[in-house]
Parts: sequence; structure tokens; C-alpha cells
Amino acid sequence: MPAIPDDWQARNGRYVPTPRFEDYAEKYADHFVMTRRDGIIELRMHTRGGPAVYGMGMHNAWGQAWQEVGSDPDNEVVVLTGTGDAWLAPGDPSRLGELMREPRPDNFAYRTYLDAMKLLENLAFAIDVPTIAAVNGPGAGHTEFALLCDITLCSQDAVFADTHLAAGVAPGDGMHLALQELLGTKRAAYHLYTGAPIDATAALDLGLVNEVLPTEELLPRAWQLAEAIRSRPKAARRLTHAIVARPWKRRLVQDFGFGLAHEMFGISADQVFG
Repeated sequence: MPAIPDDWQARNGRYVPTPRFEDYAEKYADHFVMTRRDGIIELRMHTRGGPAVYGMGMHNAWGQAWQEVGSDPDNEVVVLTGTGDAWLAPGDPSRLGELMREPRPDNFAYRTYLDAMKLLENLAFAIDVPTIAAVNGPGAGHTEFALLCDITLCSQDAVFADTHLAAGVAPGDGMHLALQELLGTKRAAYHLYTGAPIDATAALDLGLVNEVLPTEELLPRAWQLAEAIRSRPKAARRLTHAIVARPWKRRLVQDFGFGLAHEMFGISADQVFG
């Protein structure tokens, strides 16, 4: 994007430089492999080059990465995906409950709450360009930000679920909103209580995803869509994103803080009251 002339900047102080791709690609290299071509930026989650393994470091990095990617005016379309055959590497669902009950720093609850808020807030409010998710396989949670993207593709073996309650934790940190918005109140309630998985075929039928593809065709299709969107006039595609994303922004403003606060309170209440 052309720089604003110095004489214009000098009128009321110079502009603060926007994030540079080279800088934030390196900053988040432990969690993402970032590539960019012709304004299309791909963020591929990973852990040491393999499928991404969920942890508090990654939980913290997600929202910050969305903020910097969204603040770079050279990014025109965002593609989110995972590495290998899993969106997030599978783990023991009971481990979530154990992690939430282990001794932790005094500021853990606030830090976790803030990171969880920014994970979805920054995706919805900080990224003002079209977004495409390519869910490359089953995941150990946190498929909610894939579902919040403008277009969501998934592989034939992808699975969507919210297993918080099975781990003894109230489901309030985002996937519940995606299910309520896309499935409706009654069907979402069933999946939140039971943790029942939704496979790729059902996800397509229920309107969670737009296309189901063989794994080898998934990322090429995401880039094909991204390139088609990128070819449209800049104002038109950005304003289309604003229209498409508005229901998610409304849902987050109205309900996200409520759900997340209840999840965090439940964790604390379990420790106090047993």
C-alpha cells in the first residue's frame, strides 16, 4: 500500500508505523507459519512443525496475532488453517478439567479471561478483510474461530464439538456462541450438554461449513476462493466483509462476555465450593 506523503504526516505529527509482515511472522513463528502472496496471508497453526498442540501460550498468541494481521494494510484476505491431519492435535478431554484445577499464578484467571476475550473479539473487530478458514482435520477444541470466519471449508474427516461440560467446565468461551448462532438454540443446547461430535457431512448439512473437500484439495480451494475475492474492487470486498461479519459482532457484544464470565466463575466456584 502506498505510503502517505511526509508533508501530510507532518501536519499533525507523523503516523505510527503499521505492523510489518516480516516482524510479526517472526514474532509468532512458534505458533504460526505465515506466508503472503499478492495480499493474501495464510496463517498455518503448528507446534514444532507438526499439528498444533493447544496450550496457554497458543491461547495467548491467537488474539494478538489477529490484531497485528488486521493492522497491516497490506493484508487483503486472511486464510486460517492447521498443520497435518488435525486442526489441533487430539488430547485427553479430561486433561482440560485437570489443568483448570491445578495451582496457578494469582493473575491466571484474569489472563485467561483476557486472552479468551481477545481471541474472538480481535478476529471479529480487528480484521476488516475477508476471512477463510480451512479446517484440515479433527481438532481438540477451538474450532469456533474457524466457524466465525466469513467462509469455512473443512476436510472430510473434520469433526466439530464442544466438550467443556464433559471435562467439568461450563461451555462459555466461544464455541457455544458459534453453535447457538449457526445451529439454533435447541440443537446447540443438545451439543453443549452431550458434547456429541458433528462430523463433516453433518456440519455441511447443518450450515456450520460451506464446503467439504478431500484433504489434498482443501488448502488449494481456500486459496482459489481467496484469489477470486482478492480480484474484486478493494472497497467492495472490504465492505462485503463488514456486512458478512456484522451478525458475529452483534452476537459477541451481546453474549460473549456473559458466557466467558460464567465459565470462569464456574471454575473458581468449583475450587471454593467443591
